[in-house]
Amino acid sequence: MDDSIAVSSELLSRVRVGDEEAWRQLVHLLNPLVSKIIRNQVRRTIDHDDLAQEAFTKIFLKLDQFAGKQPFAHWVSRLTINTCYDWLRRQKARPLVTYSDLGETRAEILEKNLAGQSGDHKESLAAMQDLLDQLISTLKPREQIVIRLLDLEEKSVQDVCDLTGWGGSKVKVTAMRARRKLSEQLKKLEPDQ
Repeated sequence: MDDSIAVSSELLSRVRVGDEEAWRQLVHLLNPLVSKIIRNQVRRTIDHDDLAQEAFTKIFLKLDQFAGKQPFAHWVSRLTINTCYDWLRRQKARPLVTYSDLGETRAEILEKNLAGQSGDHKESLAAMQDLLDQLISTLKPREQIVIRLLDLEEKSVQDVCDLTGWGGSKVKVTAMRARRKLSEQLKKLEPDQ
């Protein structure tokens, strides 16, 4: 999380009283942080602008709830993570990934990786990242958020608790279940099954 965002209490006060220029300044300051969180949590790029708009709307509407007990960047991060979580929850379909969904090139790269043979490292890494994104998208929204924060962004359990507002046990159990589901999904993709 980027706590280096300097937002003065004077700027927040101006935003609270409806100063449009202050709001533009605040959006300009927060946009890199909000965009980064959205990119990390939601892989469909066509949804990023809508999610950013939704996150900024929540920030504006809930600004009076910011009490200053934590850094402003942390409060914004938490609202943005929850916006992504809500969006993922609204997505009805979480299709299973099948071997035939991979396409010939990805399937070949997966087979080589599973067999311990490596080809073109860049191509293999990109294909595995795509596969990982597909597999993660089959998880429940809560599981997606936890896996992305813990395993892809390498945040601590405490960081995830702070960002989501969930307890440590909930985060750990959710991560365990998500990893088990990902493992099961990957086993189903193995070509000899």
